Amino acid sequence: MANSWTGRGLIAIVTAFASAQTAFAEGLDETVNNIVAPLAKQFSDIIFVGIPIGSTEVPIVVAWLVIGAVFCTFYFGMLTPANIKHSLKLVRGDFADPSAKGEISHFKALSTALSGTVGVGNIGAVAVLVSIGGPGAVFWMAVAGLLGMSVKFAECILGVKYRNEHADGSVSGGPMHYLSKGIAEHHSPIVGRFVGGLYAACMVIGCLGIGNMFQSNQAYAQFANVTAGTTNFMADKGWLFGIVLAFLVALVIIGGIRSIAKVTSRVVPTMAVLYLAFALVVIFVNAGKLPGVFIAIFTEAFSPHGLAGGGLAVIVLGFQRAVFSNEAGLGSASIAHSAVKTDKPATEGFVGLLEPLIDTVLICTITALVILVTVYDPAIHGYGSNSIEGIELTSSAFTSVISWFDVPLSIAVMLFAFSTMIAWAYYGLKGWTYFMGESTIAKNSFNLIFCIFVVLGCTLKLQAILDFSDAIVFAMAFPNILGLYLLAPTVKQELKSYMAEING
Repeated sequence: MANSWTGRGLIAIVTAFASAQTAFAEGLDETVNNIVAPLAKQFSDIIFVGIPIGSTEVPIVVAWLVIGAVFCTFYFGMLTPANIKHSLKLVRGDFADPSAKGEISHFKALSTALSGTVGVGNIGAVAVLVSIGGPGAVFWMAVAGLLGMSVKFAECILGVKYRNEHADGSVSGGPMHYLSKGIAEHHSPIVGRFVGGLYAACMVIGCLGIGNMFQSNQAYAQFANVTAGTTNFMADKGWLFGIVLAFLVALVIIGGIRSIAKVTSRVVPTMAVLYLAFALVVIFVNAGKLPGVFIAIFTEAFSPHGLAGGGLAVIVLGFQRAVFSNEAGLGSASIAHSAVKTDKPATEGFVGLLEPLIDTVLICTITALVILVTVYDPAIHGYGSNSIEGIELTSSAFTSVISWFDVPLSIAVMLFAFSTMIAWAYYGLKGWTYFMGESTIAKNSFNLIFCIFVVLGCTLKLQAILDFSDAIVFAMAFPNILGLYLLAPTVKQELKSYMAEING
């Protein structure tokens, strides 16, 4: 009898704790959102302000990114099969130099950078794009992905060229360094320091939202969804999932870029291949619909059906999804690429250009095709009675072929979210140490803060915080693209010297 009462008492305590935690989370959500929401909205409205062109609002930040991508594409001339072939050879390790300075291989640098971009957006946000913009938006998304390749090329060259090499063999690179040092070298030291510091501050704040809380929140949501059919134990225990997830994140990020790259070099290729394999099965089963889908993609790219704003609106939607997915122009991925073992900055430029090709042109386009060959009805230019959207629409597309496909899809989402978190932890750390120095105390303090926010992301919604961090991240595009314009001749000189050496 005593044991029975003890068991009941423990159950009562756990139940009371869970209820208190839920009430606390809901109260904190409301309190923080009420405080931050007005500021977040004002700042977001500034960053994403649009220019009215006809009946279409074109966000200035998107136009800024697209113009920069077009400039880099024509100025550097990287879109050739020969350049892509050389990129693949570098990733394979054909030109590796073991004695070169740096911490990780070309392959690990690429996989780490990809882990920061390949994630929930490739699975859920593409469905939103197709829902709003129709098949035509997929065409412009792919075009924007191709244009983004040259932007990544420039960012990665500058990241390696202007990185700091420390006595212990570690390195620190990225836009905060190439903006401050590069602009100081060729233009103005004061402007360089200001722009570099601005970028680093935005990175520290932004990584806690888009690269942390949003990812952990989505990972918990997917875990709760997968386990809902068997048990409801985790339905109200985001804090418990968050603690476990934060512990796993800490195990990886405490070892720095070498530990992060070791994990991402295994997780990202494996999950990408599995995801694409399942997607291709869905497309193969519905192969008879592919001709009609491709016709719809190309025809509606220039004459969309029933979309307010017409052709310009569908172009904006496609380009916006691409830049939001592969982050070309934001400069974030160059932080990971800067850690590569090489003494030739141009080599990592060639590796970096593969990122948008894999992330946007391949994975995002495949996701769109899965949706278009399953739930999209070209006869009515829509989804019939299907009113779901986002990741639920993608899940519906997969399960329309095989009922249990939603399980591997959910696992992929959780693993992509995890890999994104550990990549962005490194990005945020480098922004933090730009101000605080490379001491162990500085690094550990940031890692602790980052892990706390992992738990908060699973427990709280804090929509205002997420909106604010999104705006902060895209604010990085303004100083970064400006830096690419100012330092474009430097990039071109690095390319010219490298090509002369390998063609020598």
